[in-house]
Amino acid sequence: MEWITQKPFQGLFLALYSVSNNMKNLGRMGIRYLHKLNAANVPKDLLERGQNRVMEASLTFIRERAKLKGELLRALGGAVASASLLGVPLGHNSSFLQGPAFAPPRIREAIWCGSTNSTTEEGKELNDPRVLTDVGDVPVQEIRDCGVDDDRLMGIISESVKLVMEEDPLRPLVLGGDHSISFPVVRAVSEKLGGPVDILHLDAHPDIYHAFEGNKYSHASSFARIMEGGYARRLLQVGIRSITKEGREQGKRFGVEQYEMRTFSRDRHILENLKLGEGVKGVYISVDVDSLDPAFAPGVSHIEPGGLSFRDVLNILHNLQGNVVAADVVEFNPQRDTVDGMTAMVAAKLVRELTAKMSK
Repeated sequence: MEWITQKPFQGLFLALYSVSNNMKNLGRMGIRYLHKLNAANVPKDLLERGQNRVMEASLTFIRERAKLKGELLRALGGAVASASLLGVPLGHNSSFLQGPAFAPPRIREAIWCGSTNSTTEEGKELNDPRVLTDVGDVPVQEIRDCGVDDDRLMGIISESVKLVMEEDPLRPLVLGGDHSISFPVVRAVSEKLGGPVDILHLDAHPDIYHAFEGNKYSHASSFARIMEGGYARRLLQVGIRSITKEGREQGKRFGVEQYEMRTFSRDRHILENLKLGEGVKGVYISVDVDSLDPAFAPGVSHIEPGGLSFRDVLNILHNLQGNVVAADVVEFNPQRDTVDGMTAMVAAKLVRELTAKMSK
């Protein structure tokens, strides 16, 4: 792009390139060594200092990437809000398959693969950095390799989201990863904005178990954590078709508005004319790819027939009235996708249309 070659920005790009390489090298040099030290019963404080250095290096990488993109957009002018991709390649909180950890790079590849143009259905141009930027991935596996537990890992994810939000006009569009990532992301958005948001959650499952299989951070428990924390005023769950007694009881406990597929034809008019976010800090959208019928998106861990069509989802998103402050696309599993990457293209299209919804 022409603006990249302008002299005021060349130094910034060189600095970013250097920071990026240094962060990668730092992580790879220290992680395996720390793992061996842990096995050798090295003092805990020594290990913690090493873990803290790696976590800070990870945050520095996201901070510098976000800072650069924010500076560029402010220099260009004309953007009130711009979607910024943040990958969170986390899969270990999945109760079945962990393939969603490999999704972020596959989604990015599909967004820019060249098989389609770069214009969204509503006419936004993705090649315009005022519409879409990318700050890279939280290095989840590298952090976990250091022995960092999920409490601290979720904190790193939240802090990464806040770093993106600090750089106006960036708004985080998060690429999962399993659905456990929605909790730290929503927490960060709510804390940064200073109050709860309304959430539109598209999914085959309500993901509201108290602690599925004893794991409070399970991908099946993320919305229980969100509601317990008071991070959402309204939670609308759409596309539900695999729900247990506990899922319904938890829904009633938290006042969740659950729209099941068995009544979708009756509810369609409501869902295609939603108005959210009034009186709160905005709207958060979470799209689990398995909300779609597997005929449209087979590359998911939990295949549940009888889901939404892709056009159903787009109608809901396009017609939604509200200020979308952040979003995520989760649970795409490349290891179960078709050979031609059909589900990757579906996930990419979701990202493209969410980008159009968020950018102003």
